[in-house]
Amino acid sequence: MPEISPPPGRRERNKQAKLDRIVAAAGELFSEYGVDDVTTQQIADKADIGAGTLFLYAKSKGELLLMVQNSSYADSLTRGMAAAQEIPETLGAVMAIVSEVVYCNRKQVDNGRTYLREMVFGDPEEPHRRQALDLAQQTEDAIAVVLQRDQHIDPGHATTIPRIVSAIMLLSMASAANLAAGTEEIIYSIRGQIAAILPR
Repeated sequence: MPEISPPPGRRERNKQAKLDRIVAAAGELFSEYGVDDVTTQQIADKADIGAGTLFLYAKSKGELLLMVQNSSYADSLTRGMAAAQEIPETLGAVMAIVSEVVYCNRKQVDNGRTYLREMVFGDPEEPHRRQALDLAQQTEDAIAVVLQRDQHIDPGHATTIPRIVSAIMLLSMASAANLAAGTEEIIYSIRGQIAAILPR
């Protein structure tokens, strides 16, 4: 008979409640003003905690942004994967996944670009960065599943192409050249690039 874990104690519940308040406060402020124009003191004030307490949960604004964006990314990936299952055509199914990720990243352009920078260049030991990288890997895995359904795609290529798609997405979302581009414009560009690498 499996062991039943005891419910979390009051201390753990209080810690989780503080963390939830911090993430919610950071998410609201980042969304309204952008990560660069928000101070950790503003986040602490909005979460109704001391600034010192905030740093027990996150060492920097970058780490806070990872926490906020990771949650949105995970939700977007879940929606994209569900949509992809309903689309038989390979490019359309891949784009169902890709589009959700791009929409998530472009809700607030500066936040999205900072998130990608933190993901790629941040502290490799930081757990929220590891979670972000894991979400990127899950995205590649989901795209691989779609490609493996297509009989025209070599099984070896079905595991390589998602890495290329990931690079296309990263460059398209992070590029300074796309700062003023609309989300639909970026998705259209990504679609064309992916179409070019898929077997005809």
